[in-house]
Amino acid sequence: MPLPYKLIATDLDGTLLRRDETISERTRAALAAATAAGAAHLVVTGRSVPWTRHILDSLDYQGLAVCGQGAQVYHAGEHRLLTSVTLDRQLAGLALAKIEAETGPLFLAASRDGLAGEVLVTPGYRIQEGPLPHIEVDDPAELWAAPLNKVYLQHPDLGDDALARAARGVAGDLVGVTMAGEGIVELLPLGLSKATGLSLAARRLGVTARETVAFGDMPNDIPMFAWAAHGVAMANAHAELKAVADEVTASHEDDGIARVLERLYAS
Repeated sequence: MPLPYKLIATDLDGTLLRRDETISERTRAALAAATAAGAAHLVVTGRSVPWTRHILDSLDYQGLAVCGQGAQVYHAGEHRLLTSVTLDRQLAGLALAKIEAETGPLFLAASRDGLAGEVLVTPGYRIQEGPLPHIEVDDPAELWAAPLNKVYLQHPDLGDDALARAARGVAGDLVGVTMAGEGIVELLPLGLSKATGLSLAARRLGVTARETVAFGDMPNDIPMFAWAAHGVAMANAHAELKAVADEVTASHEDDGIARVLERLYAS
């Protein structure tokens, strides 16, 4: 019997991971059954490699992972970075100036390139709880001192949707703008998305878009859904993602991925 999909692409936060950063036994079993049947599982996350590696290691995940919003293709089993795309810092600086002229001063963070790329955080920026290594800096100029994958924006008053719209409106011709989670609005290299990294990783695996099912929960997953044959939004997903999904499953707290995989890969 042919496989329904040869590649299962899953986001991490709000999708594969529960709020406590664990994966349920039911979801682990469903993924194991699908991979035993011949499918490949590919993690596709907005987190950069240094913020993803500990999760992959805890899962004993040995395959490829797409990290940094598509900027990085990482071989987890070999702890090796296969591809990496960096942000043009001059363009990003110009974009930031245009955004702040529109919104007022922002709180900033930046993710440096590389396997051990630090995340630098300026005063006021709220980092999410968890084992996410970062370095606090007082001078925003330090953010631009080395190659970057992305810049994070937060506003003292504007919500994430409003901030992303404002940034896209005044700087969308210079940089990519995406929202990856609560308090996570990002500036990326123009044209970069999860679909970019997913397509590169899929090519390495010998799998096409028509053979891919993707799971996600936030607007940064929209390009991944557009690329894959079948996009599944979690019940907890952002309305923009649900609007373009082929299917909505249960939440990340209620084995949403497992429910779909059990149906698709039932023996």
